Amino acid sequence: MEINSGDTAWVLTSAALVMFMTPGVAFFYGGMVRAKAVLNMMMMCFGAMATIGVLWVLYGYSIAFGNSYGGIIGNPTEFLGLQGLMSESSVAGSIPSLAFVAFQAMFAIIATALIAGGIADRAKFSTWLVFTAIWGTVVYFPIAHWVFAFDSEDGTVRGGWIANQIHALDFAGGTAIHINAGAAALALVLVIGNRHGFGKEPMRPHNLTLVMLGAAMLWFGWFGFNAGSAGAANTTAAVAFINTLAATAAAILGWLLVERIRDGHATSLGAASGIVAGLVGITPAADSVSPLGAIVIGAIAGACCALAVSLKNKFNYDDSLDVVGVHLVGGLVGTLLIGFLATANAPAGVNGLFYGGGFDQLWRQAVGAFSVLIVSFVLSYAIGWVLHKTMGFRIDHDQELEGIDRHEHAESAYELLGQPGVRSMSMAYTRSSLASGDLSAGPATSDKGAVSS
Repeated sequence: MEINSGDTAWVLTSAALVMFMTPGVAFFYGGMVRAKAVLNMMMMCFGAMATIGVLWVLYGYSIAFGNSYGGIIGNPTEFLGLQGLMSESSVAGSIPSLAFVAFQAMFAIIATALIAGGIADRAKFSTWLVFTAIWGTVVYFPIAHWVFAFDSEDGTVRGGWIANQIHALDFAGGTAIHINAGAAALALVLVIGNRHGFGKEPMRPHNLTLVMLGAAMLWFGWFGFNAGSAGAANTTAAVAFINTLAATAAAILGWLLVERIRDGHATSLGAASGIVAGLVGITPAADSVSPLGAIVIGAIAGACCALAVSLKNKFNYDDSLDVVGVHLVGGLVGTLLIGFLATANAPAGVNGLFYGGGFDQLWRQAVGAFSVLIVSFVLSYAIGWVLHKTMGFRIDHDQELEGIDRHEHAESAYELLGQPGVRSMSMAYTRSSLASGDLSAGPATSDKGAVSS
């Protein structure tokens, strides 16, 4: 097939948009942590870009899209170092093979970066980097093969079992990225334990402006994430684009409605979280539902995720930034609702239960979703446990109280925290107030939430 310049331009632009999402995650997560941990949170996201970016070129792409061994894993040596993919004759559909490699690389990076939010404030940076390398190799690359690899037009068997044997629909990664990352985050939380003071001390976001900025960056980049998954500038891309808009808008309303009923007010953090919940929910279904179906998925995902984030308090697991509540739950909602809301009028061409398709697609969606959940959780727990027992995965108590930014990176995000002897924003405000004689300059105790560190 000949290379189409318009399709190539669209996919490369989409790859850049998806790359932009990882800094978006860094801002989103960075604003949600306490002031003494923002740099570490951002470094964990950028660290994932570094390790996965290198491994994807070396062998990651080959494991994910190489000639398949039983639908479980691709041949890791077939495209070792991306050999054989730089010629004019190497194409993927209507685009150069390397354009597809670039696009999928960004998926691998952001899937890994998402896990960091579950263990914010307390994970050793060096161990985290090792984890990302092992997790990408053992968990993400093979699961990406299950979900994204299809048999080639030339008859080469590359297809993964979820895509080619079960025929579960996952347009852009509800299983391989969001359920996968959410299950991995839950596993690591259980391995390294809760933050000191979890459930007893306020651990509110220190900078909601950063959170909103990060959410906006994610929404913007997600149009490349979903519409770019069409692999061409075509009708499927347009449908995915509109569905991404509709679902995300509905999810904001769904999340805020739950907040209003449950808490009596709608928050900016809720709006930002609703954005991400809607984006996650529509990701697997972007090409299989109508715009009306996308609104339903978004509203349900927003409401369900808003309710799910409180489960960590009920079951006492410290998913610091709600990776489980948003990505795992949102991924499950979006993947399973395909079985109900898919319509043959959409590009995927499949009818779900509500459109006369019976339970056929629903059971396929359930098998795909829960297979990824179980395998990711078990393998991630095993990797995390081994690293915790060997390298140590957690900083110690005093280092956590002082702040992970200072201990792991010898830096501070804000100049106030750079003053000798200052351990929190509250202390910094107090010191400034005493020096000026103005005791109204800011809070002096940690019960003010957002400024507490």
